[in-house]
Amino acid sequence: NAAFGLYSHPRRYLGTENLSYAWYDYPDLMHEMLDFFTDFAIDTLRPWLQAVSCDYFNIFEDFAFKTGPLISPAIFREFLLPRYRRLLEFVRSCGIDIIWLDSDGNFDPLIPLLIEAGVTCIWPIEVAAGNDPRELRRRYGRDLALSGGIDKRELARDHHAIQVELEAKIPPMLDQGGYIPTLDHTVPPDVPYDNFLYYLELKKQMIGRA
Repeated sequence: NAAFGLYSHPRRYLGTENLSYAWYDYPDLMHEMLDFFTDFAIDTLRPWLQAVSCDYFNIFEDFAFKTGPLISPAIFREFLLPRYRRLLEFVRSCGIDIIWLDSDGNFDPLIPLLIEAGVTCIWPIEVAAGNDPRELRRRYGRDLALSGGIDKRELARDHHAIQVELEAKIPPMLDQGGYIPTLDHTVPPDVPYDNFLYYLELKKQMIGRA
C-alpha cells in the first residue's frame, strides 16, 4: 500500500516555490493542512489496511534535488515529523513494519529525521545526486534498509562498465543484508536492450552467489 508524502501532497496544490514560502509566511495554514492530510490518509487507509495483509508501506515524497533537500531539517522537524509519527504509528498498528520512502535527489540531511519518524527503508538512492548505498550503510547500519543505488547511467555504456558497477556494490551490500540491488531510478531510454539484459543476468548471478 502507499500514500503521497506530507511534503509532496501540499506541493501538488501550492507548487514548489509557493510551498517554500508558505512554511514561513503561513505556518498556521500549513499546520492545518498537514493535520487534515494526515487524518485523511489514516481514515482512507484504515478499511484497506485492516482488511488486507500488506508486506510494506510506501511513501512518495520527491522532496530533494541534486545537491540537497527542498525542505530544511528544522521545517521537517516542526511540520512533518509529528504527523509522520502519527501516520506511521497507525500503519504499524495494522501489522506493517516495513516502511519505504521514495525520493529522488539528495535528502541526506533528512535521513536521521526519517528514521526518527519511523521510516525503515529508502529508495532509489540516486547516484547522480551524490548518494552511495555503501556509505549510507556505514553511517546508519541496520537502522535503515536500502533499495537502489546502482547507477543507471552505467547501463548506457558497455558490459564492462556494468560489471564494474555491479561488482562494486552488490556483493558487499548483500553480505551485510538489508539491501535490494536495483537501479537508482527507472531505466533511461538511451540504455541498449542488450545492455539491460546483461545487467539483469549478471545481477541474477551475483545474487545467486550471495
